[in-house]
Amino acid sequence: MGWWQINADTLARTRFVLSPLAETFAAVKLLHAGTAAHPGERAWLDAHLPAYERRLAGDPVTALLIRSGLGRNWIADFLTPTPRGEADFEEEVARVRDASAVDARAHLTVSLAGPLPAALHRDDLPERAADLLTHVWTEAVRPYWDRRRRVLEADVVARTAQLSQGGWAAALDALRPGTRWLGDNRLQVNVHEYPPREISGAELVFVPVTPQRHGWVAWEEPDRYAVVYPCSGVLADTGPEVVPESLGALLGPARAGVLVLLDSPMSTTQLVALTGQGLGSVGRHLKVLLDARLVRRGRAGRSVLYSRTPAGEVLVKAQRE
Repeated sequence: MGWWQINADTLARTRFVLSPLAETFAAVKLLHAGTAAHPGERAWLDAHLPAYERRLAGDPVTALLIRSGLGRNWIADFLTPTPRGEADFEEEVARVRDASAVDARAHLTVSLAGPLPAALHRDDLPERAADLLTHVWTEAVRPYWDRRRRVLEADVVARTAQLSQGGWAAALDALRPGTRWLGDNRLQVNVHEYPPREISGAELVFVPVTPQRHGWVAWEEPDRYAVVYPCSGVLADTGPEVVPESLGALLGPARAGVLVLLDSPMSTTQLVALTGQGLGSVGRHLKVLLDARLVRRGRAGRSVLYSRTPAGEVLVKAQRE
């Protein structure tokens, strides 16, 4: 298994950050796989996979580059620069474009676990990769970014609550497949048999993405490391929540939207992130739904979570049918 040695000071400075480039690279991985995990991904793939495939069919060098970079056990490092937080897509993708051609070829050799194809012995590989990422961002991620960002923020809220309730060990064990706290200052980051890394004193960030099942790790030795992980549970389905017209007419569209979202327990902060409504508005909707006995309120550690009551379930199900 692959693990990192990490001291208490580094863990104390660890934070969650969002990355438009990481979200875009996760989208490229999904387009490459072509397999959806839930209806939201299926709808997104149906909308964007044909154009992606046409683009690669017209650019066989970039198609080979991406196939080579997405190795079975290793991703070419230059494709996934370590997120730094508070950066927009253009700033992040510039780091891919500015990568050394020599480094890009070396990284592809590692991801291929073999010799580099003759077609990739060229100096424009970083520029080609950046152009493809920019295309996917522009056409297939940016139109959904506002909602995805709210979903990712809601995930961070949930992880932070988990951290406050169970500490870093509990939060890390639930982060992604293959990640867990081993004790003795060791963080397992995957199940591959890679040599351990000493990262004490470096910056460590955790980065959620929506279109991903496993995530990946990235680093800029010796100063910066990242664990990219899949957004949790029901939040990962970033397709728009459809509010039945009749339910919207009965409760009002915004209030009905809150009720529809409560397929699983959520906090007020998560609902604010997912709906884009203000805290006061969400609070008022929840009070009305509580008074009508359509939702219930309960505690999980320090968090207050809301979920639908049986009456709320019946109402939503009846309007969906």
